[in-house]
Amino acid sequence: MMGGKDKKGWDPATKAFMEALRLLEDVPMLSGLMRHAHVMRNRSMPYPPGKWALGTSNGDIFIHPTRRAEPTEWVYIIAHCLLHLGFDHFREHEHFNLWNAACDCFIARFLFHLKLGKPPVEMAGAVSFAAGSEEALYREFAAQGVPSELQVFSTAGAGHNDLILEPAKKRYFGGDPDWQKLFSRGLCMAVSQVISDAANVYDDDQGDEKELTKAQKARRWFISSYPLLGSLSADFRLIEDPVLCVRMRVSVAAVNAELKEIYVNPAAALDEAQCRFVLAHELLHVGLNHHSRSEGRDFFLWNVACDFVINGWLVEMNVGDMPDRGTLYDPELKGLSAEAVYDRMATDMRRFRKLTTLRGVGLGDMLEGAGSAWWRRGDGMTLDEFYRRCLGQGLVYHQTHERGYLPAGLVEEIRALSQPPIPWDVELARWFDVHFLPVEKVRSYARQSRRQSSTPDIPRPRWTLMHGAMAGRTFGVILDTSGSMDRNLLAKALGAISGYSISRDVPRVRVVFCDAVAYDQGYMAPEDIAESVKIRGRGGTVLQPAVTLLENAADFPKDGPILIITDGYCDPLRIRREHAFVIPRGRRLPFAPRGKVFYMD
Repeated sequence: MMGGKDKKGWDPATKAFMEALRLLEDVPMLSGLMRHAHVMRNRSMPYPPGKWALGTSNGDIFIHPTRRAEPTEWVYIIAHCLLHLGFDHFREHEHFNLWNAACDCFIARFLFHLKLGKPPVEMAGAVSFAAGSEEALYREFAAQGVPSELQVFSTAGAGHNDLILEPAKKRYFGGDPDWQKLFSRGLCMAVSQVISDAANVYDDDQGDEKELTKAQKARRWFISSYPLLGSLSADFRLIEDPVLCVRMRVSVAAVNAELKEIYVNPAAALDEAQCRFVLAHELLHVGLNHHSRSEGRDFFLWNVACDFVINGWLVEMNVGDMPDRGTLYDPELKGLSAEAVYDRMATDMRRFRKLTTLRGVGLGDMLEGAGSAWWRRGDGMTLDEFYRRCLGQGLVYHQTHERGYLPAGLVEEIRALSQPPIPWDVELARWFDVHFLPVEKVRSYARQSRRQSSTPDIPRPRWTLMHGAMAGRTFGVILDTSGSMDRNLLAKALGAISGYSISRDVPRVRVVFCDAVAYDQGYMAPEDIAESVKIRGRGGTVLQPAVTLLENAADFPKDGPILIITDGYCDPLRIRREHAFVIPRGRRLPFAPRGKVFYMD
């Protein structure tokens, strides 16, 4: 955003500076110095006018607050100031300005060979001198002066000191840092990382060195470079045992959310880019709670629907390369949720059962484990919350540091999962609010109260309902009274319906029982529904007669909504008016419903 502020309120100069700080956090050699130094960019600080930065012996680095530069230039400037601390340059000398110049020259040469950052134009001089140490170069400068070509390396400007000696100040937490020790540790970390990367090895659980597999490299990439899935990836164990994969019938990959394990079959011969795609696929299954969101659907078909959605996002995000087998992808499904894709597949389940996932033909790559009920109690609820939190925090970090494009559908789903689920009865209350607006009351002067007979000439207003406000204010309730229905389910549902009807000023409710035959109970007061209803029926499950009865009833409003309470074991229904279903959580209707569905706990 040239000339303006971005969505965080940062101007271009601040944005480039913050990006440089992020880049320096990933440099092992300087990470310890970065954690203990204080890099400040504030107009009230003693920054060098017109130049770049100053450093103090106490670890304070003062940055020019309005100077504009590329992130790589800020990396060079801040690294220069940090290396003054690491090289122990804050020492008294008779000619301190010459000592400062000698230290600047050595850091410039060090950064030149390290290829860290890019020096600003005015500091990009030649670093050719023969001295082997700062002390030797200082003696040369004291005897011969500082050549003009070596005066440009100070971050405070040519001929100015960027080192400020200050009295030691007390630190209340952690004590005084040993800058040289921090720098030496950083050097050791950098060397170890270079050697490990070059040797392509890691230490296993027994301390033995082993070569990194392509899947392990992909997993490390998520941890270090892809915040959205980094924390989830770090928490999962990667298993690449060909014998175990054959026994578990894992062709390419699978995930077990309960055991926190991802299985990758080495026989699939994936390259590193394909491993990134596969690991991201499995981690999104977990992070988006696909294992616990099946809600009574056919689990394999639900797995397939989730695969189509995830793969579409990964292709859009350009995360790795899609493997040649086991990846379900259809561009025409872009923008659809997993629930919407499942409803499309429900029309031809036999054909979709032949599809191949990453696990194999007719096998879901989400291992079912203890089943969906496990996720609604005990450890399952805790683990579910942990996965949601990992993905939610990863999303914030990913967007804050602008680590890459994310599809709007994925962002929306992650944010939705970060919110606590709405109880079914609250959703039902909202349904009532939509169909039964508050009854408007008006003032009336039509009738006088007898208590005011002493002053009959003074009109006394009262609140009354508008004429005709209660006409047609009703709805129909169809109760599935078949043998498979649970009485506790009926009691809970009827109690909620009764309470909401009374609170919305619904005077009468049309009640129909139905198993294989419809039993019309007529209109009932809401307070009588949950108390005095005696259920008839308890035969088979055919609810269409009850729907037809209400739709054709002469005394039932043509726009009156219908609420159907069932356990889901019923034939497909044809309903021509507004309606909704109340079913137990974990059950599914055998058809794609057009009205809302409330899943009762």
